[in-house]
Amino acid sequence: QVQLVESGGGLVQPGGSLRLSCAASGSIFNINYMGWYRQAPGKQRELVAIIYSGGDENYGDSVKGRFTISRGNAKNTVYLQMNSLKPEDTAVYYCRVVGLGYQVWGQGTQVTVSS
Repeated sequence: QVQLVESGGGLVQPGGSLRLSCAASGSIFNINYMGWYRQAPGKQRELVAIIYSGGDENYGDSVKGRFTISRGNAKNTVYLQMNSLKPEDTAVYYCRVVGLGYQVWGQGTQVTVSS
């Protein structure tokens, strides 16, 4: 069973930065991609950024140029560097791992951008 542990959320002022981390453990195999999604109150969950096993990256339009996804050396950890944060980035951020025949979601971490 795969487990995801997320960290790094919190309260930040507009224009500030945060770094989210997600570590996967357990029966990890044949990962297709890892990444981040977010869900704001009253809105659908949306793609933030994902990174494929081969290294390609994909970003949601609203975060391009501000957020950067990366992986740890062990390939079972994924990071999200968030810069130039805006109030509309406020949401619960979820880590997701998609592998061969499975997907796992993290429990979510709150990011609040407010002055």
